[in-house]
Amino acid sequence: MWRIAAPMILSNISVPLLGMVDTGVTGHLDSSAYLGAVAIGATIFTVLYIGMNFLRMGTTGIAAQSFGANDHEGLRAVLGQALVVGLVIAVMLIVLQVPISTLALKLLGGDVETQRYAAEYFFIRIWSAPSTLANFAIIGWFIGLQNARVPLVIFLTINLTNIALDLLFVVVLGMKVDGVALASVIAEYSGLIVGGLFVLSALRQRPGHWPADRLTNFSAYKAFFAINANLFVRSMALMFTFSFITAQGARLGGLVLAANAVLMNFQFLTALGLDGIAHAAEALVGKAIGEKRRGALEHTVKLTLRWSLIFAVGFAAFYALFGTLIIGVLTDLEDVREAAIRYLPWMIASPVVSVWCFLYDGVYVGATRAKEMRNVMVFSTIVIFLPAWYLLQPLGNDGLWLAFLLFMASRGIGMHLGYRKQIVGGTFGPDVAH
Repeated sequence: MWRIAAPMILSNISVPLLGMVDTGVTGHLDSSAYLGAVAIGATIFTVLYIGMNFLRMGTTGIAAQSFGANDHEGLRAVLGQALVVGLVIAVMLIVLQVPISTLALKLLGGDVETQRYAAEYFFIRIWSAPSTLANFAIIGWFIGLQNARVPLVIFLTINLTNIALDLLFVVVLGMKVDGVALASVIAEYSGLIVGGLFVLSALRQRPGHWPADRLTNFSAYKAFFAINANLFVRSMALMFTFSFITAQGARLGGLVLAANAVLMNFQFLTALGLDGIAHAAEALVGKAIGEKRRGALEHTVKLTLRWSLIFAVGFAAFYALFGTLIIGVLTDLEDVREAAIRYLPWMIASPVVSVWCFLYDGVYVGATRAKEMRNVMVFSTIVIFLPAWYLLQPLGNDGLWLAFLLFMASRGIGMHLGYRKQIVGGTFGPDVAH
């Protein structure tokens, strides 16, 4: 487990650290509008890119099961299909960039100046779409192969390049949101080049042929789409929730928007740190199903859940001890700093509440139980989060964060109950078809 989890934890933590650098370089500029603009722009791409994270999750589950079954042709097929689908989606995003940006900025709100800078950020960063989606497919494929070292190298290439270019473009060259966006574009293509070289090496170690019929025949994508369509709905419901939080923060004022942008770095750090163990669950659960070993499946779930809980408590303690210091590093705008500290307790509570859904996401991905993931996510969004937010509006931003924690708790409880029911009933495991 740790051979997979440790590199993925390092990989994942580097992502919000990059977000913190984005926040830091804009948080020290002469206006909070830059910070708000990057928060809005980053939220749009969170929806567009992490919303397309089904390419990563679906690829991992299928690849892990093919790996367990020693099916080299299946490994080539899932990688090829994921890359083809990712390229098609990326082209569509670029072609539709104007209506997408117009709709997104209208939904997310913000003052005129903030929206102008957010649009500038968007029209530069949209050109990273082909590389970002291809990286999703490649990273998911390697996790399925139980190789977390390659994703670590790809993540570090992307994020270290991005951080260096952030500092170069904004701090040295005096660029603003355009520099932050351009750094992201260049970094994503750098990661794709590195990932492509590792793919070529991995394929040479697994002799076989590319199944041309499974890449060029639309009907051959049926199984791929059956899993990924449900994962797409699930991802979009999740991203709707995050976007809704940003939009409501904007409607509560520019100060709340900026404070929530700072705090969201804590949530992403928690999510991506705990997801490192969930990635191990994906690979090991998928392999156990491919090998038809139910005992290995159940042992993996218990082991990864135990370590996830340990890490969740660690994150909560870390935020309690050093959260105020981290906020001070992220921005020197005193009013933003004070507001973020005011709402910090929600971020301290979040890891312990959220840990269950992070871990079970990994379990369900490895088992390719995408339909069940979709159902729990949609229920938690529509039946729990939105009504909770509506009822808690008198509490302002506190009510918004409380509704979010209820949403995360609902996801974890729903998937835990579903897993227990199916394990007892014998329908969640190696004897079930993909």
